Amino acid sequence: MTSESTTAARMKEPAPAPAAPRRRVPLWLWIAGPLLVVSFFGWEWIVSSRSVETDNAYVKADRVMISTQVSGRVSEVLVGQNELVKRGQLLYRIDPAPLKIALAEAEARLAKVADDSGAGRAGIRETDANVRSADETLRWAQQEFFRQQQLLSRKLIAQKAVDDARHAVAEAQSNRDSALAARDKARLTLGGKSGSTLEDLPDYREAVAVRDRALLDLAHVDVVAPIAGIIGNHDLQPGEYLNVGQIAMPLVATDPVWIEANFKETDLAKMRVGQTAIVKIDSYPGVKWKARVASISPASGSEFSVIPAQNATGNWVKVVQRIPVKFELLDVASDAPVLRAGMSADVKVDLVDKPVIKQTAAL
Repeated sequence: MTSESTTAARMKEPAPAPAAPRRRVPLWLWIAGPLLVVSFFGWEWIVSSRSVETDNAYVKADRVMISTQVSGRVSEVLVGQNELVKRGQLLYRIDPAPLKIALAEAEARLAKVADDSGAGRAGIRETDANVRSADETLRWAQQEFFRQQQLLSRKLIAQKAVDDARHAVAEAQSNRDSALAARDKARLTLGGKSGSTLEDLPDYREAVAVRDRALLDLAHVDVVAPIAGIIGNHDLQPGEYLNVGQIAMPLVATDPVWIEANFKETDLAKMRVGQTAIVKIDSYPGVKWKARVASISPASGSEFSVIPAQNATGNWVKVVQRIPVKFELLDVASDAPVLRAGMSADVKVDLVDKPVIKQTAAL
């Protein structure tokens, strides 16, 4: 009875559903997938061989550290921080009073040298006259000595007369030597030549140089901007004392502005001066600048460091070096955003572009 009911129950259970057939991946996907991957990497290889780019790039501009050429106290400061200045604009002024005194002293010295020169010429004329007088006295004394010798030979005079005549000759010779020495000494005040002009005298040239230096120092009391640009941070105040060469304020030029990008050494194989590039500045998203390779540095950045790496000593780890490349901006619109030195940039160089040869300064 039990077995019959179990069999009947099994006959009433529904039959299991047949298993669904497995879906096969289409053949075209097997072909298209690898082709897509190969195409992607092929395109990346082609693009990478046509261009190189780096985000290790920055805006650069000329920087001038303004300093004074004369020592003195600052009397005026006419510019403030971050102020735009034109070339030749007055930045600050040094108190000119001490320099005016120095100029007056130099001019007085120059006048004194001119007066001394006149006195020296008069002294030379005087010594020339003394020499002529001494020559005449010596000639007369020699003649008198000769006459006295003749009279002594005839027994007409005593020996004392001849001795007196010989003494007179010696004295006249000594006076002539003294006159010649005095004349040479007087001529030394005129450069050793009696016919020297005032402009040829060493003392006069020295006095003129001192006067010219005083004039130059006085002209440098007004410190002006050597280039157009923007004044950087400074705290110069009237009353401060500046020494020669002491930096007073920085000045960053507004033109020209260029881009300096530090490319890996492995990216420079096909890079040439004149190739075009696209520059993007982080401060201005969506704005692009056209540029060209102006120059390539002759050495890596580490070579210009104060303490370059010494790879020949100690443990050595090879590091890909960076080579600075200078880019000149092209066709910058008048309404283009202002580029400031130090801004970060991205640079992409077209390696296939035919270089445009142009003479530019080395980086």
